Amino acid sequence: MAGRLKDKIAIVTGAGSVGTGWGNGKAVAVLFAREGAKVFAVDIRLEAAEETRAIIAGEGGVGATHQTDVTKGDQVKAMVDACLAKFGRIDILHNNVGGSMPGGPVELSEDDWNRQIAYNLTSVFLTCKHTIPVMERQGGGAIINVASLAALRHTGHYHAAYDASKAGLIHFTRTLGVQYAAKGIRANTVIPGHVLTPLVEHRLAKQYRGGNFEEFIAQRSRNIPMERMGTAWDLAYAALFLASDEARYVTATEILSDGGVTAKLYTAPRAGEH
Repeated sequence: MAGRLKDKIAIVTGAGSVGTGWGNGKAVAVLFAREGAKVFAVDIRLEAAEETRAIIAGEGGVGATHQTDVTKGDQVKAMVDACLAKFGRIDILHNNVGGSMPGGPVELSEDDWNRQIAYNLTSVFLTCKHTIPVMERQGGGAIINVASLAALRHTGHYHAAYDASKAGLIHFTRTLGVQYAAKGIRANTVIPGHVLTPLVEHRLAKQYRGGNFEEFIAQRSRNIPMERMGTAWDLAYAALFLASDEARYVTATEILSDGGVTAKLYTAPRAGEH
C-alpha cells in the first residue's frame, strides 16, 4: 500500500542510530519516506540523522536533517521553525527519543532522576508544545509517542525513573488525544516490547550480560510468546498505521507491539540472572 503518507510532512526525533543496523527512529523515518512523506529527521547527533537522510535520498525520497537536543525548549522551537521554513507545514510528529538508566530511588541520584524525566517525558512535552499550535492552524495532525512495556509491567530490571517517565508518557498522550480531538489532532502511543536494535547490542547487552550478546538475546527471547525479539520495523509499521489516515478514528490510545509478552504471566529473572 505505497503512498499511505503521500505529501505529508513528518518530524521524526531520534531519527539516527547508535550503531550499524536499524534503530527504531531510523526505521520509522525511512518507512515514512517510502510511504510518501517528506521527513524532517532530527537527532542530537547530526551525523546520525544525515545517515538516515542519505538512505531516504538513495531510495528516491525527500528528507532534511536538524540537530536538536529535545530536552531544551529553545532548540525544540528552532527545530519546528526550521521544519516550517523547509517544508511549510507539519502533519506528523513522531517522538522516538528515550533511554533508560538503572536504579531505584535509593541508587539514582536526584540529577539522574531529573535527567531521565527530561529525556523520556519533558522532551515530548516540549515537542508537542511547539508543534501542536502549527497543527491547530492547519486543522489537524498526528502525534505518535514511543513508550515501553516497562510502563505497564515490571520487566525484571529496576529502572524507577525510566518506568515512571514512560508510564507518564502514556497518560500524557491520552490527555493530548482527548484535548485536541475536536481540532483534528490525533495522539497515540506505540508500546514496543523487547526490540533488537543497535542500542541493545551496544549498551544493554554489555550492561546485563557482560557483553555476552547471544545469551542476552536468548534470555529475552525465552520470555516472549513468539520466542523472538521484535525489530525496529515492527515498531515502524505500528507507527505508520497511527500516522496514516487509516487511523483517522484512532486517538488517545495505545498499540502494543510486543510479541504477546505483556499478556503473558511474566516470570522475572532471579537476582544475578539479568
